[in-house]
Amino acid sequence: MDKQRTTLSVLTLLPLAVACGTQSAGSGSARTDSAPVTGVHWTVDSLTVDGKTAQAPSGAYLRIGEDGRVSGNLGCNGFGSKATLDGDRVEFGEIQTTDMGCEKGPMSFERSLSRTVAGGSEFTTKADGDKLTLTADNGDRISLTKEKDAPLRGTKWTVTALGDTNVSQPLPKGANAYFVLGEDGTFDGRLGCNHASAQATVSDGHITLGRVRTTRMMCQGSLMRTEKTLLELFDSKPAYTLDHRGITLTSTNGTIVSAVADE
Repeated sequence: MDKQRTTLSVLTLLPLAVACGTQSAGSGSARTDSAPVTGVHWTVDSLTVDGKTAQAPSGAYLRIGEDGRVSGNLGCNGFGSKATLDGDRVEFGEIQTTDMGCEKGPMSFERSLSRTVAGGSEFTTKADGDKLTLTADNGDRISLTKEKDAPLRGTKWTVTALGDTNVSQPLPKGANAYFVLGEDGTFDGRLGCNHASAQATVSDGHITLGRVRTTRMMCQGSLMRTEKTLLELFDSKPAYTLDHRGITLTSTNGTIVSAVADE
């Protein structure tokens, strides 16, 4: 990843179909062939355009909430929108995307997916077990797979970004930051440079972290700055939010820590 900026750009995605049975967004769970569509994290597997299939980069996904709120990732950039479900159609309104620069492969896939969805075509849907296929009238096709949520405890959460409500920055190159919340009420991991452990109590959307114990290694400046930020989580009660295979921790001073579950 070359850079990440906080500016949001607007991209309009036109009709995308999901569901069987007439329904408006927020009026209940949409279903296709008896398989729920809303409230599901759909990983994008591949995109077929003009008969040529491209495999999606890791992290591309689509999720439609029970209230019609949409979130996802186009291959590089995340996006948010609102969906209106009607029979076997779901129509996205304007979406907001992040403005990150990524490697050539993910960006190329993102441009293709954006053109396919924003081209004005409507899609039909077909569910087969944990698989979902969105097919445009011209034959272009998006293939997706339902992915299970990661459990809070026992998962290795790799820290990917630090920031606040306005700014989010990826970790510096070489940073080794992750944590595991144990079933025995412990926190164990690394903070960018040093190993760390503490007591951890989960309750009411918060994780109460006790006094931290760390090793005493010294690393380069950027890694130590990352570690200093993560140390602010301890001796406090950060709030947490789970979203499928992602978690955010918000410290009492407003610092937001983003992490993803290891495969």
